[in-house]
Amino acid sequence: MTVASNVKQCLASLKGIESQLSILALNALDEEAKTAFHESMLVIGDIKKDLEYRVLELERLEPQYKGS
Repeated sequence: MTVASNVKQCLASLKGIESQLSILALNALDEEAKTAFHESMLVIGDIKKDLEYRVLELERLEPQYKGS
């Protein structure tokens, strides 16, 4: 598996985690838990943005990774 494939797979996993944290934040009854889930979702969102940028960089620098 190429580096680009690994990064894209990681990105897909992070999107799923972000989605699950959002659902947990919406469904939590305890305000402290709701806040913790929401803050975790925001952190994952920032990491996701960094990885999306990295994918673009990989595709720009290594054209063979584009679309894979």
